Amino acid sequence: MIRRLLIANRGEIALRIIRACRELHIESVAVFSDADARSPHVAAADHAVAIGPANASESYLSIPKLIAAARAHSADAVHPGYGFLSESAAFAAACEEAGLIFVGPPSGVIARMGSKIEARRLMTSAGVPVVPGETSDDQSDHGLEKALARVGFPAVFKASAGGGGKGMREVRDWAEAREAVQAARREATAAFGDGTLYVERLISRPRHVEVQIFGDHHGAVTHLFERECSVQRRHQKVIEESPSPALTPALRARMTDAAVAAARAVSYRNAGTIEFLLEGQGDAATFFFLEMNTRLQVEHAVTEAVVGVDLVRAQLLVASGEALPWGDGSLVQRGHAIEARIYAEDPARDFLPQAGPLLLYREPRRPGIRVDAGITEGGEVPVHYDPMLAKVIALGENRDAAIARLVAALRDYPILGVRTNIAFLIGVLQHPRFLAGEVDTTFLDRESNAAVSDALPPFLRDALFQIDDGMSQPRVQSAKPEASEDPWSALRGWRA
Repeated sequence: MIRRLLIANRGEIALRIIRACRELHIESVAVFSDADARSPHVAAADHAVAIGPANASESYLSIPKLIAAARAHSADAVHPGYGFLSESAAFAAACEEAGLIFVGPPSGVIARMGSKIEARRLMTSAGVPVVPGETSDDQSDHGLEKALARVGFPAVFKASAGGGGKGMREVRDWAEAREAVQAARREATAAFGDGTLYVERLISRPRHVEVQIFGDHHGAVTHLFERECSVQRRHQKVIEESPSPALTPALRARMTDAAVAAARAVSYRNAGTIEFLLEGQGDAATFFFLEMNTRLQVEHAVTEAVVGVDLVRAQLLVASGEALPWGDGSLVQRGHAIEARIYAEDPARDFLPQAGPLLLYREPRRPGIRVDAGITEGGEVPVHYDPMLAKVIALGENRDAAIARLVAALRDYPILGVRTNIAFLIGVLQHPRFLAGEVDTTFLDRESNAAVSDALPPFLRDALFQIDDGMSQPRVQSAKPEASEDPWSALRGWRA
């Protein structure tokens, strides 16, 4: 069993890993940049070590500093969390070379699946359906345009090493082609240091459904059902849920079988996710492999809620050489879970990221609600990292109950000091098309204006309503008024 674990991450996911370590009696070692010296994950860990300036490239993305920190504190394993170096084959290889257990798949698997071109080839050989497309050996503008001609319109140029929508450009006619190739290459080179592109047929208005998979060192591979992730803004997930409202039992069986086949094709170990694009409805719908995420997902709590497992605990057990803690086919989905991501951003100003002190922060406490956060009241939201503050996960007996429970929790979530997207999330959750389960990956692009229209935080709007309602009530004068009356008592109906 792992004895001491270095957590190569920060914030919410670092705290999540620390909690799993406590349950397994594993000592935790937190790392922190200068900007995070007072962060909750630093105080929560058994040990903590400073690794450099606020700039991530000099701290959380510095492989030599992370390996040195693990050695200095006698860690025998490293958990990368998500983001930062979690899908870096170089980091996994450095851990392996240093004699450290990397809590994730082997570096070779990360490298193979990190190349979308290589991943497409592997999935095709494994019989997993992929989006029709072409990879050109000729990476010149002319070579990629010839590949585009063979694929046809509409199409999309994608970065081989890409993710998060970077290095991706849609093309619907020849007038857009040359500029799209060059823009995609520039963005891919800047983001990943690799400008290699390929061409895929553009699937209009697909759903995004992913399957959680898990493998161990003994050859066992299983799935833990699906998550619906179609509610996205600029290719970034905003709301996730399970089960997917789009899947029939037969379609679910086909997709999960394909996901397990994909994992077996690369001898996958530990937690991972197979992402699919879903086209059509019902049993006749078709799906295509999108990519494999060789790490724990941000939205893993959705699966934990409906399946009743601890994925981080399972990661640590499997990394220690133990078998999967659940047998194949022994897991079932119970109820419905839905997650909303809370960001420090201003929806009214094109979702401009926010930073600053948290003057007020109160998490909702109610049955069926889980909050995963890496912040506390009085803390600082830094400018240097992703602006996600927390995730709120609601579990209900069915989808309607889960949505209602999540909306109620978000209304009871006061945050002051930075603007957040809470009002926007409530608008999305109450949108008629979302309530009907009729969403796709373009839903927010078309409907976000309606959700942004009410940008006032719900708890402030409710407080102002209380004040307005109280002050509009007629006051009943006593027969013998006091000579001096407390002005605060005159605000009938007002409360802090």
